[in-house]
Amino acid sequence: MKIVQLGWLASTALTAIACHSPAHAQTAPETAAPLAVSDEDIVVTGSRIQRSGFDAPTPTTVIGEAELALGNRPSIAQVLNDTPQFRPTSTPTTTTGNTSSGVSTADMRGLGPVRTLTLLDGHRFSGAADLNTVPQSLVKRIDVVTGGASAAWGSGAVAGVVNIILDDDFTGWRLGAQTGVSSRGDGARYGADIAWGTDFAGGRGHFMVAADYMNERGILNRKSRPQLESGVFLRPDGRLELVNDPNSTQLYNGGSILGLTGAPYNLVFNPDGNIGGFPFGEVTQGVTTVGGGGQNIYDYVAVSTPYERINGFARASYDITDSLKIWANFSYHRMTGNYGFFPETPTAVIMPDNAFLTQQNRDQLAAAGVTGPFILGRVLDDVGPDKMLKFKFNRRNLEGAIGLEGTFGNGWSYNAYYDHGEIRINQRLNNQRIKARFNAGVDSVLVNNAPVCRINADASTANDDPNCVPINLFGNGNISDDAVAWAFGGSQLISTTKLDAVGASLSGQPFSTWAGAVDIAVGADARWEKQTTNYVDPLSLANALGTLNSSATGGSFNVKEAFAEVNVPLIDVDGTVKLDINGAARYSDYSTSGGIWSWKTGGTLRVVNDLLLRAVYSRDIRSPSITEYFLTRSTNIGNVIDPFPDASGAVNTPQANVVVYGGGNKNLTPEISHTLTLGGSYSPHYIPGLNLSVDYYEIDIDNVITTVTAQDLLRQCYAANPNDRTCGGVITRLPNGSIESMTNTYRNLANYNTTGLDIEASYRMALGNGKLTFRALANHVFHLKINGTDVSGIVGGETAFSTPKWRGSATVAFDNDDIGANLRVRYVDGGVYNTQLGPTQEAIVNNRNGSRTYVDLGLQFKAGPFTLFGNVNNLFDVDPPFTPYITPNYDVIGRYVSGGVKLNF
Repeated sequence: MKIVQLGWLASTALTAIACHSPAHAQTAPETAAPLAVSDEDIVVTGSRIQRSGFDAPTPTTVIGEAELALGNRPSIAQVLNDTPQFRPTSTPTTTTGNTSSGVSTADMRGLGPVRTLTLLDGHRFSGAADLNTVPQSLVKRIDVVTGGASAAWGSGAVAGVVNIILDDDFTGWRLGAQTGVSSRGDGARYGADIAWGTDFAGGRGHFMVAADYMNERGILNRKSRPQLESGVFLRPDGRLELVNDPNSTQLYNGGSILGLTGAPYNLVFNPDGNIGGFPFGEVTQGVTTVGGGGQNIYDYVAVSTPYERINGFARASYDITDSLKIWANFSYHRMTGNYGFFPETPTAVIMPDNAFLTQQNRDQLAAAGVTGPFILGRVLDDVGPDKMLKFKFNRRNLEGAIGLEGTFGNGWSYNAYYDHGEIRINQRLNNQRIKARFNAGVDSVLVNNAPVCRINADASTANDDPNCVPINLFGNGNISDDAVAWAFGGSQLISTTKLDAVGASLSGQPFSTWAGAVDIAVGADARWEKQTTNYVDPLSLANALGTLNSSATGGSFNVKEAFAEVNVPLIDVDGTVKLDINGAARYSDYSTSGGIWSWKTGGTLRVVNDLLLRAVYSRDIRSPSITEYFLTRSTNIGNVIDPFPDASGAVNTPQANVVVYGGGNKNLTPEISHTLTLGGSYSPHYIPGLNLSVDYYEIDIDNVITTVTAQDLLRQCYAANPNDRTCGGVITRLPNGSIESMTNTYRNLANYNTTGLDIEASYRMALGNGKLTFRALANHVFHLKINGTDVSGIVGGETAFSTPKWRGSATVAFDNDDIGANLRVRYVDGGVYNTQLGPTQEAIVNNRNGSRTYVDLGLQFKAGPFTLFGNVNNLFDVDPPFTPYITPNYDVIGRYVSGGVKLNF
């Protein structure tokens, strides 16, 4: 098997393939093949320079056929998340309670998905924002560049580049079907895929088409998983503690009765509307009780979101001449979901003459000393047939691309492409309160023994609404259908994002030095991005809804770029030493922020063929994305610890159910990053098939574009001005001083800085009539500083960019013509939950999360064109740590079993 390297792929640094061929050799030994067994040439494309046998300084990981199949993951992003360099920031299990549900992105180094540039066959595409759009059945491999590459590929390549390589020459048929379910009987999924490819016109043309379908039922019940109904509890001694099942005493799904200051009377309305005592748990402090019969908003948030996915892809290519090819791609993607989001949690003032207060209710209230108006804290999990907020989305992506590839003269090559993609999003959030109607309906009185809205009780009242329907808020399930139809509604937003990208490059070898040919590449790129709003519902335009009012936003920007890259060999002593230096520069002119440069310089030194040393230093950029510029209002909900003093003067008190509004910012400017990578790889000729590599990296990003967590935003607000309880309007508070909502838009912040090590070892050998492969990868983070605060080793999901110090995976696999088996071990380091201090200025009592080790098992049985496969992920059903909402670091699903059949002919 031949290994042909084009540019950025560094020998085998962090790769499953051993590209440590001798300086002039074009064929690697068979024992140095990748895990994905193949007799075809592996052409690893990286930089714009195309020179066979060149070892570039930037390390690269290749995820081949074998890695793509490990664990039977349902999307490419989730395959990447098993690699230690990636952080599972955005998956169906980490976007469960916001309006990006179901999205799966690539996030290298844990610096945010927007800092990882994702390409399809070397060019930009609109589906990069959600890797569910790429049909896995046609993916040949994935090249992962673990370092800055903006000079070669443009904005966004701050942490690295993910280049998805399709099997463009596929011929024949591929069919598959699969299903899976967790060991608890939930989380079911099923899917199917089909692909067909053929040559035509005597082999000058090629056509292929593919489609896949996936239906994930999701996991909607958090009670089915240990430690997912957890939270931070303020104990009676003033210490904070992570506990299971903390519940609010101010909110109840039948109604919690509170004084006008928010102090609880310890009384609730039972489901039937009668008053009873609050169902306290074993410990109660302040407004929280541990256990008992109360509710926490996170009781209702999904563990993983359900979705249905359909992908279609077609490609045609034709060799016009022996040196000129034209090609065209078309793809279709649709992702839909429809599920309960979380319930609204309003409070309402109840007057003593409320129409739905029975005489028994009044007597009980009087006995408890409640003789006037009181506040009712309600969990609205009984509204209409869906019982709570219902999120429904439809994301559709249409994309087409056309291009030319060719050669001329003595080794010169060129390519050009144009891509147009459109993402159309239609999302609704139903069962929201229409605030004015809800308040009017709750405030009802008896007129002639019939409930009537107070505003209609007096004919002289100026704000009569004859359509007002009284609302019985007491108990659970007592709101009438007429009241739901009148006082509740939904927001809807339809928006379209468009990408037009065009690029062309030329590469060749214009002359030689004493050590070999000099490679150059030059080219130009341009792209236009635009977002428009097609529809916003009338209720949102009137700001009438209680949780999410959609807003019409839109805008566009464009960028025009030119780049050049050169590789110069300086020393080449056959079998002894080979030294190359490499440099690249790119100038980008943005319509929003003007011109900016990115560049890189580096080199490789190969010693006696076996040892490769490499270094690269780069200046990389990331311009604001269309989402960061023009995102419409998004809504999340979360728990925070309020550093500002409450009405009693207490500080650092936990607070639940805070609504956090996000959005874009048109005043953003580009990020600027500097990356240093130093490393080497060793492939001893006396142990064929063994490859070792270690790389040190440091990434320093200024002018960072990001949002922070609600907790971090509160901390920053308090540090800036402890007397401004609204933080300049960022925080909205209720009359009792508690936080109702926060506004947290994208901003240019100070600095991110991370340093770490990437380590890999792989070995492959013949065993009987098959091949045995070992591979181990690890990532160690020395620090990840967010505005100077090191968050490495902080592993709680409520801390921005929380990152374990160590992540690793090790795989042993055997494969022959009849059977395949693999055993993988994934390790995630432990750490502190967070660094938040309680009222006593002490850390959380049980602030340490232990490490987790997961074992995955895969089997394949082959019979001619048929392959029967099965997988068990998290074989020993390792429990997650305390997870109040989500965790990007640990498995919350538990043991998951999947299997299916593949047919190739």
